[in-house]
Amino acid sequence: MAVTLTEKAESRLRTFLLGSTPDSKAPTNKGIRVSAKDGGCNGYEYGMEVTSSPKPDDVVLLQGNVLIYLDAKSAPLLEGMVIDFVEGVIESGFKFTNPNATNTCSCGKSFSAGDCTPKGTPCT
Repeated sequence: MAVTLTEKAESRLRTFLLGSTPDSKAPTNKGIRVSAKDGGCNGYEYGMEVTSSPKPDDVVLLQGNVLIYLDAKSAPLLEGMVIDFVEGVIESGFKFTNPNATNTCSCGKSFSAGDCTPKGTPCT
């Protein structure tokens, strides 16, 4: 599986998605779109956004009760990544553990991946 949510992350996202749906009994395709975008202080920046409509080439995953729409171009960069949710006095939010990252910034929101692979994924 390309991306995995920990129990805490899945619970937090599920609660957020249910709270943002007007009629919680109505079926929904609302989920989280995950991507790696060109930018950040290390070459790539993690992206997460709420969406109800995946792009045609997105990889669709189901983790517990959370739909994950994985950007197809980002998938090779995010293969094996674990998304966790941490709460603490100093740091709270989603934490990304990416086995493809060769370097990360101190905030943990951007990363580099060796020689800017895979093909077709820009790196500045």
